[in-house]
Amino acid sequence: MATPKKGRNASAQSKPGRSLALILIAIAALTGGMFASGHTKPRLGIDLAGGTSITLRAVPEAGNEAAINKTNMDTAVSIMERRVNGLGVSESEVQTQGRENIIVNIPKGTNSEQARKQVGTTAKLYFRPVIATEIAGGQGTASPSPSPTGSPTDKPSGKATDKPEATDKGSASPSASPTTQGRAVTDALKADATPSASASDKGDKASPSPSGSGGTAEGDANALQAKYAKLDCTDEKTRSSVGDGVKASEPTLACGKNAQGQWQKYILGPAEVDGTDVDKAQAVLNTQTGAGWTVTMDFTDAGAKKFADITGKLAQNQSPQNQFAIVLDGEVVSDPYVKQALTGGNAEISGNFNQQSAQDLSNMLSYGALPLTFKVDSMTTVTAALGGDQLHAGLIAGAIGLALVVIYLLAYYRGLSFIAILSLLVSAALTYTLMSLLGPAIGFALNLPAVCGAIVAIGITADSFIVYFERVRDEIREGRSLRPAVERAWPRARRTILVSDFVSFLAAAVLFIVTVGKVQGFAFTLGLTTLLDVVVVFLFTKPLLTLMARRPFFANGHKWSGLDPKSLGAQPPLRRTRRPSAPVETKEA
Repeated sequence: MATPKKGRNASAQSKPGRSLALILIAIAALTGGMFASGHTKPRLGIDLAGGTSITLRAVPEAGNEAAINKTNMDTAVSIMERRVNGLGVSESEVQTQGRENIIVNIPKGTNSEQARKQVGTTAKLYFRPVIATEIAGGQGTASPSPSPTGSPTDKPSGKATDKPEATDKGSASPSASPTTQGRAVTDALKADATPSASASDKGDKASPSPSGSGGTAEGDANALQAKYAKLDCTDEKTRSSVGDGVKASEPTLACGKNAQGQWQKYILGPAEVDGTDVDKAQAVLNTQTGAGWTVTMDFTDAGAKKFADITGKLAQNQSPQNQFAIVLDGEVVSDPYVKQALTGGNAEISGNFNQQSAQDLSNMLSYGALPLTFKVDSMTTVTAALGGDQLHAGLIAGAIGLALVVIYLLAYYRGLSFIAILSLLVSAALTYTLMSLLGPAIGFALNLPAVCGAIVAIGITADSFIVYFERVRDEIREGRSLRPAVERAWPRARRTILVSDFVSFLAAAVLFIVTVGKVQGFAFTLGLTTLLDVVVVFLFTKPLLTLMARRPFFANGHKWSGLDPKSLGAQPPLRRTRRPSAPVETKEA
């Protein structure tokens, strides 16, 4: 049994070069990947790189002030975080402040512009029937213009499709005379007011009979037409306020851009389908039909039925009242027309989308609508000057701490400090390359707490070296020569190092899970460097010490090697291994 064990030990001692080659290859591969990807520096958080800080204030709908509560605010924070991180913006901070404010900190980055646009967008999606539409500033009450309207992000024109059968907007019927159009608009508005007449049964303020003989329904229709005639969608202030305070169950005015980039105004009926009826939305590159980038929507079971009902009704009307408008946050995204009921339970918005605008729209729809409407109270640009000063001070403190560690190693371990310093350099190289690659890979960004975590890791790594070195020196004190001492000390040192690193990693994991914001950066960096400490000790420090033990400078116990038997108090002669005590022979009487 002793012979195989001796063979295994000899084999392990004779091939430390494999471990060293493995870790050097890993460093070379990570460095090559870092330069090949073009990300040669870690991404910086908002405190180091600067960014944008947005203060959003919750605005309740009329008569629903109780909607501003902790549950809805927490839901809004969760949706905003998913939206921003879905765009690839890391280290964003979304947190409540007081009862009705939310603070959003977005670090400077590739997608920070899109994040600023989307973070406070309510993403309330409605499908409303089109009652009248015309080019803003044009003449007439209604226009049969089949031009689809554009997305708020990149003017996409669109059509709705039931995937088995797509519609086409090219066959709109000619418009009627202005008098006929005006009468049709009035009749349509009165028809849309019909459900409100039955509201009196529930105690609400109901509209009188929609017969049109001078009743409230006709008066409301005329008032809405008057506002429509004066509506100027080319004015940004007017656009932002159109439709404010209008419930989904009421007709409304809206604006949107068509494919030619012209503003178009609408009279829209009550919402028939809303965003909660959309089960999933995603951006798709449609190469088969040549439609380019499109946004597909799958409806819930209830939403599919509603969508089939409204498209079935619209298909019986003349243009433009056979169209429905897809309204996102008060702005018309698309206004397709239909020829027949679309019963497939899905729809597609297509047009002049590019990849970014399609993903922006699908991102907002996928992560859901905010439970509250938010107004931007303030938007400020955060400079990196303060964070840069703090980082400079932190790096100076880290350099001083590292210098003190090196001085201690040189004074106490002498020659062994060469191995420790090389190990620290290898650990630093691995940490830097991984942080640079993790930025584009998972959105990791280096902030001040993360820098603190990296500085703390220096002590953890140095502690592992000290544990191993002291175990080796203990073996030498017991009278063994260096090469056996290196191998006999390793199992006990390895066990201690693993337990210590496991405790550190567990603490980092718990801290990462239970905290938010910048503290997570500290926990992530601490956990990453703790794992790298295990890798470096196993694949670099131990094999390197095994190789150095074969050099006369260390093997002979030079007084500057840090392993001088006399300095350690060992008593010669030195033993290479423990010899079992000889059996006692008894002599027969």
